[in-house]
Amino acid sequence: MPAPALLTLDRIAAARPDGTALFSDLTLAVGRERIGLVGRNGCGKSTLLAIVAGEAQPKAGHLHRAGRIAMLRQIPVDAASVAEALGVAPALACLDRLDAGTGTAQDAAEADWTLRERLAEALEDVGLGHIALDRAPESLSGGERVRLALAAMLLEQPELLLLDEPTNNLDEEGRAAVAGLLARWPGGALVASHDRALLEGMDRIVQLSPVGVLSVSGGWSAFVAQRDAQRAQAEDALDRSRRDLAQRARGAQRQSEKKARRDKAGRATAAKGGLPRILLGARARQAEENGARERHSAQRQMAEAEGAVATARERVEVLTPLTIALPPTGLPANRTLLRLDAVTLERGGRPLFGPLSLTLTGPRRIAVAGSNGSGKSSLLAIIAGTLAPTGGAVQRAEGAIALLDQSVSLLPLDRDLVETMRARHPGITAGEAHAALARFAFRNRDALKPAGVLSGGERLRAGLAMVMAGPQPPQLLILDEPTNHLDLDAIEVLEEALRGYDGALIVVSHDERFLERIGVEERIRLGA
Repeated sequence: MPAPALLTLDRIAAARPDGTALFSDLTLAVGRERIGLVGRNGCGKSTLLAIVAGEAQPKAGHLHRAGRIAMLRQIPVDAASVAEALGVAPALACLDRLDAGTGTAQDAAEADWTLRERLAEALEDVGLGHIALDRAPESLSGGERVRLALAAMLLEQPELLLLDEPTNNLDEEGRAAVAGLLARWPGGALVASHDRALLEGMDRIVQLSPVGVLSVSGGWSAFVAQRDAQRAQAEDALDRSRRDLAQRARGAQRQSEKKARRDKAGRATAAKGGLPRILLGARARQAEENGARERHSAQRQMAEAEGAVATARERVEVLTPLTIALPPTGLPANRTLLRLDAVTLERGGRPLFGPLSLTLTGPRRIAVAGSNGSGKSSLLAIIAGTLAPTGGAVQRAEGAIALLDQSVSLLPLDRDLVETMRARHPGITAGEAHAALARFAFRNRDALKPAGVLSGGERLRAGLAMVMAGPQPPQLLILDEPTNHLDLDAIEVLEEALRGYDGALIVVSHDERFLERIGVEERIRLGA
């Protein structure tokens, strides 16, 4: 007899505050398994987790929770200690008073004698067994804080975990800790993520979209195979609808030409005068009625065929991500774009990295690796010329290098994209700015949106449009964690664009699959 489900969702639907549908008809039973939630940014993954946690209400449908649920929360950096951040400081103080013989009767009644053991086990499970409980959370790295949040979740002794992008901003060690925890987890887990390595370890993948919910047994590779088959079916349906529309249009044209010949013959017969006028009138009325029926039938069939094409096209547009092509740079194989000579960087009086030497010639592809806080983003800023090194020398091909940082800060949040494009490239007209943005899929009114309302994928695409729109596109593109705020479709679009880019790349990313797919050839490791 199968174990009862920890969570049952019955025809759940969700919408944005403005009423726009996110997803509908989601029916899912979650047992002791790991389920990956995927979909484009804004599709409702976080909303679904909030509904499951009881923090939001579905637009329709019902859900039943049969197990204890815990959601991954951010650790408050301003907490006085790790114990306070975990919410266990008062309980530990109670145990300390009892151990010292100063506890009260109320302390004895409220004491959680299993807390220390559970706390040690939870911290060890996420690789933080060495962390002192009186340490200030602000002294921890970003990855350590995420792992501390995992420990806080485990302390609740849940049966179902809810994790929303748990590996974002984590270094390799932190990602391994999350993956290891999920691999060992005996309960259920709902994991919203764009980390393909993490998703590969899932038991099921569920994709949310406005056109339906796709559930596939297995990890990321199994999902991709079925998703791509679904996209191919949608493309075939669109082709069939277009062929049917063309066939109906030809049929309507033949009917029109046939009627024109009948009308011509009727007029010729009437001109001869061989038939009574009353019979000619009856024939004319019958011809007109027949023609009206034929026109109405043809119009109805054309409308149905056009509707089928529109429906098929909409499904293709939802299922198939857009594509972008970066313009050629014409980078010669023998041109040196960058030379670092014994570059060092200090922060707060202590060495961060270096001495580092590097010569980049031609279209090489380099990844900068290292743990969180090792100085990867600082090195990119030194290469781009926005930060001076503490020591050493930097030579760069001025005007041939472009940096897109994690927040794509070259986009002012309150300016629309056309305005930003014209400010960055003085002299171009509004029409030329629209044309440059259209090459990156910002067409018509989309080009007039302020950057502040764009999704992560749209911001990166807009940043690429800005740096690539000049008369000479940059021959060295520097990208700092470009996939951090992208959904999986947007990551695949970026991978395709960078594979076709003929310039050099320097990239910081913890996404190994992304680095492989864009053809990274060598690595620089900081903090080793």
